[in-house]
Amino acid sequence: MKMMVALTLSGAGLTAYATAEPVKEGNPAAAVAAYGEKFRPQFHFTPKINWTNDPNGLVCYKGEYHFFFQHNPSGINWGNMTWGHAVSKDLVHWTQLDNAIAPDKLGTIFSGSAVVDWENTSGFGTADSKAMVCIYTAAGENGVPFTQCIAYTTDGRKFTKYDKNPVLPHIIGSNRDPKVIWYAPEKKWVMALFLDGDTYALFESKDLKAWTKLQDVKFPGHGECPDFFPMPVDGNKDNQKWVFTAANGDYLIGTFDGKVFTTDGNATRADYGANYYAVQTYSDIPAADGRRIQISWMNGGKYPDMPFNQQMSFPCEMKLRTFPEGLRICRLPVAEIKNIQGKNHTWKDQSIKTGENLLKDVAGGLYDIQMQVDLAGAKSLVIKCRGEAVTYSAEKKSVACLGKEAPAEPSNGKITLRILVDRTSLEVFANDGKAVMTSCFLPAPENTSLELSAEGGTPKILSMSVHELKSAWPTGK
Repeated sequence: MKMMVALTLSGAGLTAYATAEPVKEGNPAAAVAAYGEKFRPQFHFTPKINWTNDPNGLVCYKGEYHFFFQHNPSGINWGNMTWGHAVSKDLVHWTQLDNAIAPDKLGTIFSGSAVVDWENTSGFGTADSKAMVCIYTAAGENGVPFTQCIAYTTDGRKFTKYDKNPVLPHIIGSNRDPKVIWYAPEKKWVMALFLDGDTYALFESKDLKAWTKLQDVKFPGHGECPDFFPMPVDGNKDNQKWVFTAANGDYLIGTFDGKVFTTDGNATRADYGANYYAVQTYSDIPAADGRRIQISWMNGGKYPDMPFNQQMSFPCEMKLRTFPEGLRICRLPVAEIKNIQGKNHTWKDQSIKTGENLLKDVAGGLYDIQMQVDLAGAKSLVIKCRGEAVTYSAEKKSVACLGKEAPAEPSNGKITLRILVDRTSLEVFANDGKAVMTSCFLPAPENTSLELSAEGGTPKILSMSVHELKSAWPTGK
């Protein structure tokens, strides 16, 4: 949970995020043009109205992907933190439900996670229905400290707070953002929690109610919103490494024996864009699926005159792969994006000629662009998306967009790029997701153009597809 309150106390205020007057949920006037507004993302999650930030409680439960999020039910700016709630069958089409967890005497509801209690360790489940348990920070005020609390549901819609909250009392500072996982070898729960400064901690519990500290985890230069999970190396389930991520997605890789997390080295950068924060991965993905799926808050975007404020990144599948420099997480959009792919334009073994724009007939403004190019001596490759250039520099061996730059070493003179283009965001994935740039932008609504050009050499498109994407919203356009 990003501590936006610090901005208020410092005098900076929250006006940088303001886009409209506060709106009350349930106001019929606010819903008239819902999801079809000029600057409404069409395949990235946004609440119908008002402020949102961190993704919370990502969990699969009863055949649905549940998505909770930091939400202000009564205002367009940060404040009054409540857990909003949405569900999806495919990670693309979302239905916003009633808010799940509201503020109480322990404080507003800051970030956290959710798990399915398959073993009924908490006793919240029934014979017919396992409980989903949400673990969150109660952000106390007026002398009440930050503590960790739980709430549960057996139907995925109605939530009951544990009557003996908090389950983890105040430790230090604004300790917050609990991420809980099930550690099967010892049949226990493990919690990663941000403490203060650059220090996190791990805790264990047998029932989600009583917690014992295991260790501190130092993450120099990082803070907030931890995540902690195992990943197979190169898809080998018999070779697992543990990953600890900070709010900005940067990660430590190491081993975990149930008591101690030991890192293998320094942190690795996860994203090179301008708007990527409060990352969290899904819990309880069915074993037959087995993917590690992550969503972030695309913090700091601008949405002038919109009834909502802020958006989420598109869900991505993560894979841990071996490279000469070591293990790296690669991230690509989930396969379910195919559910909104429309008309497809394809090219193969085609030269990029000066003055010829192969993408001139692509239309709509929402795009999924995938390409592999043989640079063949080209100095640069430029894909201009709705007026904004994504530039690959052969000299720098990097891709640049919106003032940010990411390393992207060519392989045998070839480069792969994937770009998702929505009304207010550009997500760039280079070299099969090894380098990612997650950024917001604000193009002119009427500019839906795509352009492809190159400088120098004789570059050739080995393969390229551009899908025109459809809106994920029922009333979108």
